[in-house]
Amino acid sequence: MEGASFGAGRAGGAIDPVDFLKQPQTILRLATWIFSIVVFGSIVNECYVNKDSQDPELLCIFNENESACSYGIAVGIIAFFGCIFFFVVDLYFQQISSVKDRKRAVLLDLGFSGFLSFLWFVAFCFLANQWQRTTMSTGVLQGADAARAAITFSFFSIIVWVALAVKALQRYRLGTDMSLFATDQFAADPNAAYPGYPTGSGIESTETYQSPPFTETLDANPKGYQVPAY
Repeated sequence: MEGASFGAGRAGGAIDPVDFLKQPQTILRLATWIFSIVVFGSIVNECYVNKDSQDPELLCIFNENESACSYGIAVGIIAFFGCIFFFVVDLYFQQISSVKDRKRAVLLDLGFSGFLSFLWFVAFCFLANQWQRTTMSTGVLQGADAARAAITFSFFSIIVWVALAVKALQRYRLGTDMSLFATDQFAADPNAAYPGYPTGSGIESTETYQSPPFTETLDANPKGYQVPAY
């Protein structure tokens, strides 16, 4: 029972790549991976613009606030590598035979997904707020589409990471229930032997009834005793 817990089958089972890619969790991870590339790629490539044609200095398109661009890039990179890491964990999750190790992996996934949901929420609010305060100019108009794309996919990332956190929470609850079931079924001592089958002589008894104890038939006239005559 230890191998079948936390949303995966028994340890050592074969992994079907097609079924793995069709899993909702895998689809969500691929979506977050793509969204992170869009966000930090858009900021790095097109969200640093010149204030005017005479000034060669590149400034952040979000109200010239360097912190906004840096934060968006940082969150995108963290999400990018986090998606790769947990994609590999999901791929080899079924090979983990220990319930404790599976529990740690699911809790790590739950904590990371919740943390990234918060980071993306801050990124969306930060970028949207700075974009509203941005003064439009020729340089800003050239990178406006990239700025809007970064804001839009930051919002989408919130939804997807929250969905991943919910999936991890469901796996944790499922795994906990199955672990308790396994604990109830087996002995607490790992070295305790399983109860064996009763052994017999191999010959079936023809006796179908045995008298209960202390109910032997008593002799009406026991030896050495005479009934007195009156």
